[in-house]
Amino acid sequence: MENVNMRGRVRAQPLFINRCRHPLNEASWHDDTAQKAGEFIPSFICYPDMRIYNSAKKVGMRRNGEWEILLVGPTLAADKALRKRLSVDYALSSANTLARAIKAMEAGDIDAVVSEQHYPDGRGVDFLKQMRVVHPNTIRILVMETVRRDEIVKLINDAAIYQVVGAPWEPEQISLMLKRALESRELARRHRYLSHELKFADAVLHRQNDSMTRALQETYEFDKLVFCSNSMAKLCNQAKKAAATDLPVLIEGETGTGKELMARALHLFSARSKQIFLAQNCGELSDSLLQSELFGHKRGAFTGAVGNRLGLFPAADGGTVFLDEISDISPVMQVSLLRFLQEGEFKPVGADQTHHSNVRIIAASNRPLSQLVEEGRFRRDLYYRLRGLELKIPPLRERPEDIQVLTDYLIKKYAEKSSRRVVGISAEAMQRLKCYDFPGNVRELENEVRRMVAMTESGAIITVDQLSPEIAQSRPGLQNLRGIELPQGEGFTLKRTVEFIEAQLVRQALHRHHWNHSRAARELGLSRVGLDNKIRRYGIERATDGVTQNG
Repeated sequence: MENVNMRGRVRAQPLFINRCRHPLNEASWHDDTAQKAGEFIPSFICYPDMRIYNSAKKVGMRRNGEWEILLVGPTLAADKALRKRLSVDYALSSANTLARAIKAMEAGDIDAVVSEQHYPDGRGVDFLKQMRVVHPNTIRILVMETVRRDEIVKLINDAAIYQVVGAPWEPEQISLMLKRALESRELARRHRYLSHELKFADAVLHRQNDSMTRALQETYEFDKLVFCSNSMAKLCNQAKKAAATDLPVLIEGETGTGKELMARALHLFSARSKQIFLAQNCGELSDSLLQSELFGHKRGAFTGAVGNRLGLFPAADGGTVFLDEISDISPVMQVSLLRFLQEGEFKPVGADQTHHSNVRIIAASNRPLSQLVEEGRFRRDLYYRLRGLELKIPPLRERPEDIQVLTDYLIKKYAEKSSRRVVGISAEAMQRLKCYDFPGNVRELENEVRRMVAMTESGAIITVDQLSPEIAQSRPGLQNLRGIELPQGEGFTLKRTVEFIEAQLVRQALHRHHWNHSRAARELGLSRVGLDNKIRRYGIERATDGVTQNG
């Protein structure tokens, strides 16, 4: 095999052999076929041609000095051109002996080691073998004067070396190798977390970024959330403004109102939309498990910790973390979370060193945190840290006008999923839905619609017969009595009390239907003339939407 190197001379020897698989993925070091034959076959061979140089140069890199690189061996340590080039992009240290290299590895977190094969007190391959066991996350690169194929295969298998580099080599080429290796390690870290911790399917991981974005936007964009009420319109306008900032957001609302959906929409419309979004329910885990889930842990930190675990905060670095049921965390966990919100730093369980992570926190609670603060059950300082911006999602019973548009949307959604053709829903069935309180909010409505679609024949219309018993028994007007305060004091006889309640029900029906008399009359079970008579009798006026009662 021949190729032209960067100086234009013809060379038959490869510059380096790339293993193509990252050393962090211990299970995939060997090709299946080669493993059966008892031999490792390198994935591909790269030569120093300009195409590789140019394509590698396009790959992005982290900030200068963030990665720690160690040069091991007298030749590498004394190479001024190499040190000058690497010091531009990395924090650089060197050791000319094996003993010094081991001390340097123990002193700090080294991201990559570039080692010679021969130095005064040992061999490079023996040092890298030791590093494979003690520091498995460190990238290992071996530089050799002469390279034989059979020797390279043995070295790669014995020490899990990422790349073997043969002389002559250029400082720029070593720099690009390190860049690719470190980026590969970062990708492997993200892949492991998404695959093993969040159970993401391979098909989802390999989907194109643009198709994922389109799918997210179709489901979660504010302007496509299903509502028609003024209260939700106002809330979504506030949420759009909140998304444009980087402040923490506290979302309060009853169970089933769509707090996580709102959190995902906030992330999608923020500057972090291209980064990862991770969610955690704080109410379902104990303190120790929640600490491990959020901050991670080191191997041996507690019984059962057989390996290092990456927490949600470091995994979502640059993205957004959604903490649901934040009101359920213990006082001890509140202190840990407060420190992270203040300083952006944390310690994995069992670790000595402090780590930093830049994530946006969106918290949610189904109970008012201000009330818990007054009761002494939630830290006041943490509450104010979480409440950079506050959004309160109203329950479905306070916005009954949303029930019809939500029902129509959900019927279409589940009819398509079940390959059914549902014509629609009858007026009477829709009226029963509007009269029901829905203590489970939108989640309960969604489950009801899913069941109704499953019970309806293809090509038919949903009727009262498909409603669940508690919803089928609801009647117009009864759901509104809860919001009416009965008059107190002398002079309010039974007759006047009934008239007061009747006037309130008429006013509420007119308000819900934006003063459409036909729809309000239909809901109240009145004729159009009968409704007009009651409006005149009770002096209900649209301008002030007030109610007066005749003596």
